[in-house]
Amino acid sequence: NDRGIAIIGDIPIFVSPDGADVWANRELFQVNEKGYPSAVAGVPPDYFSATGQKWGNPLYNWAAHKKEGYRWWISRVRHLLEQADYVRVDHFRGFEAYWEVPVDAENAISGEWKKGPGEELFRAIHDALGEDLPIFAEDLGLITPEVEKLRDTLGFPGMRVLQFAFDGGESTFLPHQFNTRNCICYTGTHDNNTTAGWYNSASEYSRDKVRRYMNTDASSISWDFIRICLGSIARYAIFPIQDVLKLGEEGRMNVPGVADGNWAWRYRDGDLNSGMAQGLRQMTELFGR
Repeated sequence: NDRGIAIIGDIPIFVSPDGADVWANRELFQVNEKGYPSAVAGVPPDYFSATGQKWGNPLYNWAAHKKEGYRWWISRVRHLLEQADYVRVDHFRGFEAYWEVPVDAENAISGEWKKGPGEELFRAIHDALGEDLPIFAEDLGLITPEVEKLRDTLGFPGMRVLQFAFDGGESTFLPHQFNTRNCICYTGTHDNNTTAGWYNSASEYSRDKVRRYMNTDASSISWDFIRICLGSIARYAIFPIQDVLKLGEEGRMNVPGVADGNWAWRYRDGDLNSGMAQGLRQMTELFGR
């Protein structure tokens, strides 16, 4: 902070089945007396997987959380705010409704939607920790009007991911369709391919739309995305370091729904250079960020 740097922390919506949280608070989770769940967390079929994603995390007993005034969640957010300046709330849509998957199901297709705690949970957090909490909502996935209403009622900025903007017609992820400044523009996230990797594997329709939209020959496509991201009306602009480094598929961080081989990429000292620094500075100043 003394150097003008703010850190965004991440709070996963669910926790590990064999972690201390479940072991010490079994009454707050949908598990039996031995700690084993009958149903687990996941998401239905989506952009990333035709069979959905069966995450395997235990689900919350929201009635028990409500009974104790959401103490566990308040403590969790308070602790993270001692470590970081902002909190990105993972899988925000799961607080409006979550996907419940039978524990013995082969995949997530057979799951069903169950209602989450909604606004009540976040009002309790606000009451305990103060208004205007620095929270970002990861509002990706199957987003319904109810999820959008919850996000906007709470005033949390949502996400606009540029890589999702060029697959079809007038996507809400296209910068000229942003209907509020209270959002975060990403080139891509930790779940996406790098921008160069995405472009190289995209359809010719998508690549053509990108070239025309950004008036570019795509020779430095990740920096084209960074420029558009910084030039959008979004209050915040975020891009992975891999896009700054112009890395392809080899720099991808995570493939959702794939259990092995993720989170292995590492930045190495010296990968950044003065030319990149100067380019980022010029664009940052040009767009008033």
